[in-house]
Amino acid sequence: MHYFPLTRGAGVGFKPQHFEALLANTSAVDLVEIHAENYFGEGGVLHYQLEQLQAELPLSIHGVGLSLGGAEALNPQHLRQLQRLCERYRPALVSEHLAWAFSEGQFLADLLPVVYSSEVLDRTVDHVARLQDTLGRRILIENPATYLTFAQSELPEAEFLAALVQRSGCGLLLDLNNLLISCHNNGGRVDSYLQTIPLDDVGEVHLAGHSVKPVANGGTLLIDDHGSAVDSATWALYSHFLHIAGSRPTIIEWDNDVPCWSRLVQEVDVARACLLESDRTREATR
Repeated sequence: MHYFPLTRGAGVGFKPQHFEALLANTSAVDLVEIHAENYFGEGGVLHYQLEQLQAELPLSIHGVGLSLGGAEALNPQHLRQLQRLCERYRPALVSEHLAWAFSEGQFLADLLPVVYSSEVLDRTVDHVARLQDTLGRRILIENPATYLTFAQSELPEAEFLAALVQRSGCGLLLDLNNLLISCHNNGGRVDSYLQTIPLDDVGEVHLAGHSVKPVANGGTLLIDDHGSAVDSATWALYSHFLHIAGSRPTIIEWDNDVPCWSRLVQEVDVARACLLESDRTREATR
């Protein structure tokens, strides 16, 4: 299997409305990421744009609908479409969510949380193995943003992911915004989480904004809405992660209330500055 050919850099989740501005100055980012399912069609403007970008920049393909954590077998049509997309564009990175999205053959168009049990782990390992065998490469699994925990869970999320990596050979896409959200909402500890997952197997990082909602008990709930700039707490966590783990390819996600291109590039510039500072610090301590 191929491992991670891309080891650093900062980029964006690509939006078609930014195509002309991005193509006019591709040096503003180091890579771009797309949602796989948006490109399952064979032609059209989206593929024209992607072909232009692929010629200039490394590509990350991020799936959001394969239902790796689901009880049902992987949808064969979805798997074939993803395989064709990867064969066509040969991305540097491929990732999917730890979630389920199918029930009785119906696609529910959401990233639904899984129970962290031995049964679900066995099933997810099998699904990841089939996906990696089909694509002929190592894939990255993203940690979810969660708003509750299940009484049926037998493992903390970090232990579940560590076991998934160990048994399937996959890597991790560490979404630091999701990590903060889940720990805040469910009473987890970020430091314990980072001590549990295999940091060497993190192949990509996601950063995004979130919203804060008051709840009845006087507390707050963090919502992963990708509708604002990266929060200061997430930037601080990113710097800490880079300090302990080193540089990783990093994507800024801004999917709702999408800003103009220049504003999005400002977020990329912050990530680049963090990466540079981390490299300097780690080099100085060697």
